[in-house]
Amino acid sequence: MIQIPIESFNLQMLNVGLAHHNGDWNWKDVNSPFTRIFYVTEGEAWVKLPYKTVHLRPGNLYIVPAYTLHSYECNGPFVHYYLHVYEGVTSEMNLVEQYDFPVEVEGSHDDELLFQRMCEQHPQAKLPESNPRAYDNATQFTDYVERYRDMPLWQKMELRGAILMLFSRFLHHAVLHVWTSDDRMKRVQEHIHSHINSNIDIEELADVACVTKPYLIRLFKREFGTSPVQYINKKKVERAQLLLYTTEMPVKEVAYELGFSDHSYFIRMFRKQTSITPQEYRERMRK
Repeated sequence: MIQIPIESFNLQMLNVGLAHHNGDWNWKDVNSPFTRIFYVTEGEAWVKLPYKTVHLRPGNLYIVPAYTLHSYECNGPFVHYYLHVYEGVTSEMNLVEQYDFPVEVEGSHDDELLFQRMCEQHPQAKLPESNPRAYDNATQFTDYVERYRDMPLWQKMELRGAILMLFSRFLHHAVLHVWTSDDRMKRVQEHIHSHINSNIDIEELADVACVTKPYLIRLFKREFGTSPVQYINKKKVERAQLLLYTTEMPVKEVAYELGFSDHSYFIRMFRKQTSITPQEYRERMRK
């Protein structure tokens, strides 16, 4: 069984707070390069994910992974704590790459106390308003990152501990993906992540797995449910979203940074996966 070193979790808090709503938590097509965790205390709401609709109820914890397109629906009173966590630009695979996480788990009073403590310690991390367009932008992101960077070490340690505690609630019920038991697929996946800024060749991946190219393609599709090329492109687009969100790098440079010699092809691929162009994505995130 694969074990991920806990020190590799580059988790940083962006936002934490307690939100009170009354039929006004209704936002469509939200998609951000950070993970959201909710703890519901009163009322009800719904999160519509690509594969199902989740009913948010008091006493439970919920997670929406980064890069997940989703929508919110609320028809009445709804009170919840929220935590937004950013994993940073790294070549390492994150938890979601290794595990199939439950969207909903039973919470506890201890979880509520964790949120209360974080809100007390970091009142400035509260969202300016509930509309994601108001906080999913580069200016706000820069402010959040600088605030975390300037925290004293003891506060970073306490915050990191609280974040890991909340993640552990979901990890306790998570299931390792099938490919984590196959060393060949583990090596291939790690190679893709560590070379995401390069032009990754399928022959190269076959050599990493020590199999032929045709067999690598069949094995990869069987384990991941997609082809190596589609998987690589998906990960490149996710990295592009992060770069477009966190930097001022021109779209053409983002394409070159991710190993594309033809930035027009990069734009077409980005649009195919997100339904908008890289520039439209950046503009939407900064409105």
